[in-house]
Amino acid sequence: MSISELITDRHIREFSERGVTLVERAISDEWIETLRAGVARNVAEPSERSRLWNRDAEGRTTFYDSQAWRTIEEYRDFVLHSPMAEIAGRVMGVSKVNFFFDAVFIRSPGAKFRTPFHQDEPYWSVEGFETSSVWTPLVPVEKRSALEFVAGSHRWDKTYRQTNFGALTGDERDQVMYDPADQRDDFPDIEGNRSDYEILSWDMQPGDVAVFNARMIHGGSGNLADDRDLKVFNTQWLGDDVRVRFRSEGMDPDHSEVMKANGLADGDKVGTDLYPELWRR
Repeated sequence: MSISELITDRHIREFSERGVTLVERAISDEWIETLRAGVARNVAEPSERSRLWNRDAEGRTTFYDSQAWRTIEEYRDFVLHSPMAEIAGRVMGVSKVNFFFDAVFIRSPGAKFRTPFHQDEPYWSVEGFETSSVWTPLVPVEKRSALEFVAGSHRWDKTYRQTNFGALTGDERDQVMYDPADQRDDFPDIEGNRSDYEILSWDMQPGDVAVFNARMIHGGSGNLADDRDLKVFNTQWLGDDVRVRFRSEGMDPDHSEVMKANGLADGDKVGTDLYPELWRR
């Protein structure tokens, strides 16, 4: 099946209206095996950007790494040659897609640590509505352990002070600190008021992907059974309206230095070999 047949009007409508859509059997077994091999290499040879988000009293961990696609061959092969760029572009309804960065999340069996609810795009060194993150599990995922999404939150007409992940990790690279005079609203307490929102998640199999707008409020993916681990490869994609944006409160990941070194300035269209255009309608 071609990608133009795989991505239906339903996927496009769900992404536009709800902010997220589940695309089942989007990625072949061969690509999943490629990514699993890449993750094994990544764990054995973490990049300088890797960190443990959490380690509990029993030694269960949540491992994170990002921007490893330029050094891990399997990741690079997937980014450049898999159908993911076209999937993201067709779901977003844009004319072209640039790759932004990759991220891997690995939770030990039984890990309970939940990622706090947050949005992605306000942390990024870019700004724009036509963005997507693609959550790609490499192992079966139960609904109770999957990433959760607050339906329609990508279109809320508010900007929020985001969660400071540096307070969770203790890592200075994760610090996002707002000026006390900042006029943005406090981030809503989704977890404490779950019944007030439509929260979406699914049982997922390797090959299924959740494509969501980067302004979508999302979190979770903890609460694993004792015999279940979680391995997820994320890719981030940028559409037509996205421009470089350097944020004074901090960025995570912070691409500002490498962007400037490659001739990109605040307000520029995203490009260069760092952020290649990989699909055009």
